[in-house]
Amino acid sequence: MIETPVIDFHAHSGKWTSSGVPGGTPDHFVQVMDAAGVDKLSVNCIFYGDARRGNDVTASYVHAYPDRFIGVGYVTPRYPSEAIPELERCFNQLGFRFLKVYPVYYGKPLDDPDFDPIYEWCDERGIIIMSHSQYEHKTRPFRFARLAERYRNITWVLAHSGNTMEGQVEAVEAANSGPNLYLETCTSMAEHGTIEFLVEGAGEDKVLYGSDLPILDARYQLGRVVTADISDEAKRKILGLNAIRILGLDE
Repeated sequence: MIETPVIDFHAHSGKWTSSGVPGGTPDHFVQVMDAAGVDKLSVNCIFYGDARRGNDVTASYVHAYPDRFIGVGYVTPRYPSEAIPELERCFNQLGFRFLKVYPVYYGKPLDDPDFDPIYEWCDERGIIIMSHSQYEHKTRPFRFARLAERYRNITWVLAHSGNTMEGQVEAVEAANSGPNLYLETCTSMAEHGTIEFLVEGAGEDKVLYGSDLPILDARYQLGRVVTADISDEAKRKILGLNAIRILGLDE
């Protein structure tokens, strides 16, 4: 039994109705967290075209359980005049801790110039940004490395760590290209030994546990870390200590 704080870096508030994935209410999420042994859950909402609506949903989760949920903002360059005011609201009024972007919905790559105003705002403030990563043109891990070199005050988190093995290889290369890149563990595409591969390749200080709740099962995603053939100290770091450090949380 490993005694350690568990911080889930990747979960979604709201409801993704087009996929048939049911949304979870704050009460339901807390029940799942308690069953899985998760202390805090980072929630973002990318499911609505209106970013403000999604961020209001996220804020309602944090308001319901401020000790259990960590608010994560979402903006899109699809509506450029709204992006910066919404960033200011997320971080200055709602108290969110980091940002999620999702180029897959926008239809352009992660490093497309349309994202630059968002990144420039975040770089000036040292914001953490997480994005889907996969071995396909919009979110290939090499794009994160390119952005991390340009925006050095942003901490970049590769959600899913590239997903498939070829993506994981490139994700590890990206993580090793600079100090401001981290890998997040949740995936439904990984091969056996993925957690070990990420730790051996990028180092135990650069890997963060995430579940993708409610799209994926938090218990299964947690089990992938707990049963991995790595040291207990590495498991503690992945499950919570690394997130506590980069988010500036109290243990």
